[in-house]
Amino acid sequence: MTALLEVREVRKSFGGLHALNGCSLTVQEGTVAGLIGPNGSGKTTLFNVITGYERADAGTVAFGGQDVTGLATGKIGGLGVGRTFQLTRVFNRLTLLENLQVGRAGVPRERRGELYGPARCMELLDFVGLTALAQAQAGSLSYGQRKLVELAMVLAQEPKVVLLDEPAGGINPTLIGQIADRIGELNRRGMTFLVVEHNMEFVMGLCDVISVMERGAVIACGRPEEVRKDPRVLDAYLGGALDDGPDDGPGGPTGQTEGIEGAQP
Repeated sequence: MTALLEVREVRKSFGGLHALNGCSLTVQEGTVAGLIGPNGSGKTTLFNVITGYERADAGTVAFGGQDVTGLATGKIGGLGVGRTFQLTRVFNRLTLLENLQVGRAGVPRERRGELYGPARCMELLDFVGLTALAQAQAGSLSYGQRKLVELAMVLAQEPKVVLLDEPAGGINPTLIGQIADRIGELNRRGMTFLVVEHNMEFVMGLCDVISVMERGAVIACGRPEEVRKDPRVLDAYLGGALDDGPDDGPGGPTGQTEGIEGAQP
């Protein structure tokens, strides 16, 4: 397989806090890759560096063989890197259709498909099961529905890879299943994903490969069944690294406690 996204020895500090400490990660094209780790391990900071929201102090990020280290967020997105956030970012006073039109407006002309504008937006709302609410204000939806809207907004940008930050966080099991189904369907169509998630059942059932972060670096990587049994992973979660603090310092609070349900063999 071809490496679509490559992170090499990336470092990022906030004052005396080393959020990323020589972090390296590879995402192969056409896969669903998972990224897990205890709170404070650097996952969201890594997402921020990859997508240009934070500038790395050292190291490189490459996408599709092109060095994108330090590029502006808009330029990285224009190359085909989409991203969702821990806390949904939708325009509450706009309708669902208008939200998707905002996302669609940023697609470079060379990456626009045959469908462009409202027709494509309605197609995406249908894909996430929200066609009937196209004219509803996004702020009137449940949290889980807003997550689906945010996913559709990212898809409206026609990305090649999508970075999902806690897609299953804070929503009911029915919608978790719906989101997993949509990710699986998009992957079968050829889209690549990198997923940060605390729900271990979700991650283990969805991902082809899982990387585990601790203290700003990837400490293990492998198939779900391998990661589940890796003593380094169990130690990272159960050996005192688990806490209730913010995930990554500036730019990455979660306020959630992570677990590794079912991690033990």
